Amino acid sequence: MAKTVLVVDDDPTQRRLIQAVLDREGYAVVHAESGGEAIDRLTKGGGADVVLLDLVMPGLSGLEALAEMRTAGVTTPVIVLTANGGIETVVRAMQAGAQDFFVKPVGPERLLVGVRNALQMTQLTAEIGRLKKRATGRSSFDDMVGDSEPMRMVKALGQRAAKSSIPVLITGESGVGKEVIARALHGASDRAGKPFVAVNCGALPANLVESILFGHEKGAFTGAHEKHAGKFVEANGGTLFLDEIGELPLDMQVKLLRALQEGEVDPVGGKRPVKVDVRIVSATNRDPAQQVKEGAFREDLFYRLNVFPIEAPALRERREDIPALVEHFIARFNVEEGKRVAGCSPETLALLQGHDWPGNVRQLENAVYRALVLADSPLLQPHDFPAISGVAVPLDDMTAAPAGDSASAAASHPASADEDGLHDSPVRITDDRGHVRTLEQIERDLIQHAIEVYSGHMSEIARRLGIGRSTLYRKVREQGLEEQVKEAG
Repeated sequence: MAKTVLVVDDDPTQRRLIQAVLDREGYAVVHAESGGEAIDRLTKGGGADVVLLDLVMPGLSGLEALAEMRTAGVTTPVIVLTANGGIETVVRAMQAGAQDFFVKPVGPERLLVGVRNALQMTQLTAEIGRLKKRATGRSSFDDMVGDSEPMRMVKALGQRAAKSSIPVLITGESGVGKEVIARALHGASDRAGKPFVAVNCGALPANLVESILFGHEKGAFTGAHEKHAGKFVEANGGTLFLDEIGELPLDMQVKLLRALQEGEVDPVGGKRPVKVDVRIVSATNRDPAQQVKEGAFREDLFYRLNVFPIEAPALRERREDIPALVEHFIARFNVEEGKRVAGCSPETLALLQGHDWPGNVRQLENAVYRALVLADSPLLQPHDFPAISGVAVPLDDMTAAPAGDSASAAASHPASADEDGLHDSPVRITDDRGHVRTLEQIERDLIQHAIEVYSGHMSEIARRLGIGRSTLYRKVREQGLEEQVKEAG
């Protein structure tokens, strides 16, 4: 999803010049002719990710508009522009809440760097806030990404369950985000800020399950060199999340049931039970009712845990949430990896929304992570998701084969133009009769192919072709490719 830049300037020429630069980099640009119009957009609907604000405008000045934005609680980063670059103006703008400052006329590269820095700072601030909430157990349902009908149902049920200490059983396929729901339940309850302890029951060693959950005394068994409190005691006053509860051995299910009924645990080797106040949230990717029928799960424990069931939907059942999830992951990984990916191209987003995602949100997260780390362009392209699109990275792979292999293959099998695949290549070297095409024709096809692959981003195209941007613009004009650039952008 492209980031939106709001350009506030009373000069239409300046607005068009700035838009031309931002359009080429894949940003969505909206305009406001005055400070009042900008404030209305930011406070009454529409919004923006970055604001470019001219300081000298008739009526409400840029500084006055900026002050009103901040008073109204608008936290969108603002970059101010003015023809007067005096130090006093800079100081006043920064004091009013501006993040950066440009003196007009501003160069395209400086403008783009400023916008990217503003977006990156926003992402960094949001990521720090998310990590703080997670660390302090204060994540809420407002922090969950997705506004589809299935997710609205999950949030509504979760908010109702959070008002009490009722046991909650979260069901759903692997990777749908059951722990995210459990953390939101905890953060939305009166136990927020208290311990949230997650235990994957399927990963517990069979001989240590009891010790890990309920604790043990020093010397209770071989290797017990010191006292261990156990997960129930660790979560005392807060929430214990038992993930993959269906993997718990039957003998441990009996002890878990007693702990839930009595509100106390018996440490291994302990002389007396320990009282605990714990809210239980459990989750499973299996069908617990079927497990009960098969005798793999105790019926009495199932009824004890399944007081308030919540089913987490699979990602294929809420495809409309994929753009928001992708944007969330890109913002997070930009911060973690120090990248500046702006988003996804429209065709990439359509590709991701059309995929079934058997691994659900976890698979999408890993796919976006891989794509972002390896991406070379501002927008993620279909070839950045080769496992889904079936398209390999273009251009670079054309020369990837070792020279020795190519030479030996050519010597042993002098193929025709059709056999060696030149006619199937996006850039044909020979014509229909097998003769080499002119350099001008090949160059035109190569530039046209690069425009399609990199969605009209001229800076990236020029870098890939190893030529300057002014040279690329000249060749585009000479070859009559301006319309292709507009369509790709």
